[in-house]
Amino acid sequence: QGRRGPRRAPELYRARFPLLGLQVDPSTGLLIAAGGGGAAKAGIKNGVHFLQQEWINGRLSASLLHSHDTETRVTMNLALAGDILAAGQDAHCQLLRFQAHQQKVNKAEKAGSKKQGPRQRKGAAPHEGLELRVENLQTVQTDFSSDPLQKVVCFNHDNTLLATGGTDGYVRVWKVPGLEKVLEFKAHEGEIEDLALGPDVKLVTVGQDLKASVWQKDQLVTQLHWQENGPTVSSTPYHYQACRFGQVPEQPRLRQPAPCYLTAWDGSNFLPLRTKSCGHEVISCLNVSESGTFLGLGMVTGSVAIYIAFSLQFNVLFCYCTLSFRNPQRSNARIRQHDLVNVDQTKTSTFIC
Repeated sequence: QGRRGPRRAPELYRARFPLLGLQVDPSTGLLIAAGGGGAAKAGIKNGVHFLQQEWINGRLSASLLHSHDTETRVTMNLALAGDILAAGQDAHCQLLRFQAHQQKVNKAEKAGSKKQGPRQRKGAAPHEGLELRVENLQTVQTDFSSDPLQKVVCFNHDNTLLATGGTDGYVRVWKVPGLEKVLEFKAHEGEIEDLALGPDVKLVTVGQDLKASVWQKDQLVTQLHWQENGPTVSSTPYHYQACRFGQVPEQPRLRQPAPCYLTAWDGSNFLPLRTKSCGHEVISCLNVSESGTFLGLGMVTGSVAIYIAFSLQFNVLFCYCTLSFRNPQRSNARIRQHDLVNVDQTKTSTFIC
């Protein structure tokens, strides 16, 4: 950061009006940005911009491909379903259909456009023959409060239904693309902040009344309480702000193996002398040094753990070695030997792990 403060993220695109909604079309990679200044005559236009992403001099940028004028209606929220765009404009929902296709350009037109057309930015790839058409489909009023405003819109999993919520606290579900109303019910006392349609016809809504509810059509299934499995908080009220369904792949549960143990037994009567835990790595082999001072445990991972034979105390770990005790005077020893002390053995021990 330094003295200049935090570094700003690079800009993809700057519109001439406030951006209030953004969607990304996964099939074409188009960015769809919407917003505006509303009905006030302040010189700020309202519209929906379709942007194409491109690399310019090694940096990602976005350029305007098509601008759709929404006149005096400002788009506050967006939802995308294939080539259909649902735009929340004041108290209404407007459906738009956009189609991008390659336009055939002959060589003469292409040469003429290079001579007469505007100068391209250095490093930019022109949109040769790419054309976008946008048409208005249906529009319907979705909120009926004293100050009506649609605050959220979303499609279901197969894009056959559309749900809207607004300042009157009602959820309304519509067929696509005709926008015939199929369901209407009061979900919250006050404004609806967000909603999500699930694949099993369930609906989750969150509102300014501090509630998050799960619905089966218009029947309340349950209410969500995040504090039950969350941190202990004070009496400060929290608002639910957003909700989404998502298909999250189930992660395999990594089961930690049971700990392994090393046991020293009395070789005369075969009674256990002492037992020590030796970790969770699976043991593949065991060896004792010629002096009887050290034990070597070979793991299936290729590691070798050295223990003191008398106390079973851990000494050192060698990674990716071959378990083999050899004469320390041999030059081809695979494991560097510690100073081994020959001691008189008064007992014979058997080690089992």
